[in-house]
Amino acid sequence: MSPPPHIFTLTGNLLCERTLEFTDWSAGKTQRATRESFQVGGKGINVSKMLHRLGAPTTALCFTGGTTGAECDAWLRRQSFAHQAFPSRYATRIGVVVRSGHQPETTFMGLDAPHDATAVRACADLLDAQPAGQILAICGSIPGWASPDFEPLRDSLTRWQQRGVLAADSYGPPLAWLVSQPLALVKINATELRTLFADQPATISTSTLLKTAAQRWAALRWIVTDGGGPVWFCDQGGEPASLQPPAVTEVSATGSGDVLFACVLDACYRRGLSLAASVARALPYAAANAADPGIAEFPEP
Repeated sequence: MSPPPHIFTLTGNLLCERTLEFTDWSAGKTQRATRESFQVGGKGINVSKMLHRLGAPTTALCFTGGTTGAECDAWLRRQSFAHQAFPSRYATRIGVVVRSGHQPETTFMGLDAPHDATAVRACADLLDAQPAGQILAICGSIPGWASPDFEPLRDSLTRWQQRGVLAADSYGPPLAWLVSQPLALVKINATELRTLFADQPATISTSTLLKTAAQRWAALRWIVTDGGGPVWFCDQGGEPASLQPPAVTEVSATGSGDVLFACVLDACYRRGLSLAASVARALPYAAANAADPGIAEFPEP
């Protein structure tokens, strides 16, 4: 029996993230936290974290730079988190999550960090060295994507599609390029879907836009999330369908889309389930994540 496929995730915009918890806070005053924690953020990190929990073999690929990048790399190593970092001259961005019992959770993001040509080339070379039959998920934004420095990575992704599974949960310039490729799966939210149809009225339904997307572009499967609303999905050439996530009391929605993406990747490409069955399997996990303050740390649903 051949070994199960390995699932690589690529985080193009890593986050050096601190969470500060307060009894209460308000603007314009000095605030003193009651608790502080550190974690490495980024969509691909979240996806790999959930994949590991599901028992899927996974490695998170990411770019790191500066003292913030070194802190992220050290934290991932302490966690025994399977990853490969590509050092860049640009410092990894910072983020601060503020939590309070009396205020909605708020996240402050630092400036996006681009990546130099050497780091991009190293990532492309690693991908080219992988055997056939593996899975790669492009996750989140990738600053500098349209620049010439990223040509080696774009070429590598084109080659990957000839010998493996390529999926994406991205936005901005990478999404515009990725949907032009014959991807195995595109998973985005409703807002990101509408960016692909900027010339269309805002009143057009998600299902109509999804059907048009599945006809216009070459991706084989699509999933569109919308917070706690219905999750729409569609096979190429098929009719859109939807499923409603379980109702939960939301604590933090951060990472719930990443949990859903991980569960679908595992179900579709490791367990061989249909798209509809994969979405149905993923929804309770994504909902449980929204009802928990962490990411992929919730009790089993």
